[in-house]
Amino acid sequence: MSKSTTDSINSVLRVGDKAPDFVLTTEKGKKWRLSEQFGKVTALLFYPKSETLVCNRQMCSVRDNWADYLKAKANVIGISSGTIEELLNFSQRHRLPVTLLADAGREITKIYCKYWLPVQLTRAVVIIDARGIIRQRQIMLRVFRPPDKSILTSIHAARTEFMYEHYHHILNESREKNKHLLQ
Repeated sequence: MSKSTTDSINSVLRVGDKAPDFVLTTEKGKKWRLSEQFGKVTALLFYPKSETLVCNRQMCSVRDNWADYLKAKANVIGISSGTIEELLNFSQRHRLPVTLLADAGREITKIYCKYWLPVQLTRAVVIIDARGIIRQRQIMLRVFRPPDKSILTSIHAARTEFMYEHYHHILNESREKNKHLLQ
């Protein structure tokens, strides 16, 4: 883990913070790095354990609404404490289109889902914009699951905010470049 990642362990991440980088392994055995996803909104769906009632419902609901997630143009990633083999079996059994990451020691979950309750009692949704800034962080008891509509709304909000900031940056550059014409 990098210094910035270990610093994050000691503090609670907040909306507006830079998302700490991390590398985990997918259910297919490939390395996945958060910083390589920048340029596109990323939705991290932390769930406690595969093949449990609420987690099955959550991930199958993502599958059932996958067309809406594709339209949102975001990386949608499930993160669980299971092993690579458990995640692969879970993904295949339920025909999940979403990439699943194995966080067996819950090290990344502890960083992103730090809360007053132990992480094994919670699930979370973290939306990261295209620049790597946390735009939404919702932590809930594991017996609840986030509605897809709420996740999709947060993804769209993160995309819109990024586009708005990008537009203003371009506008300001253009004004600066052409200020002699405006005089």
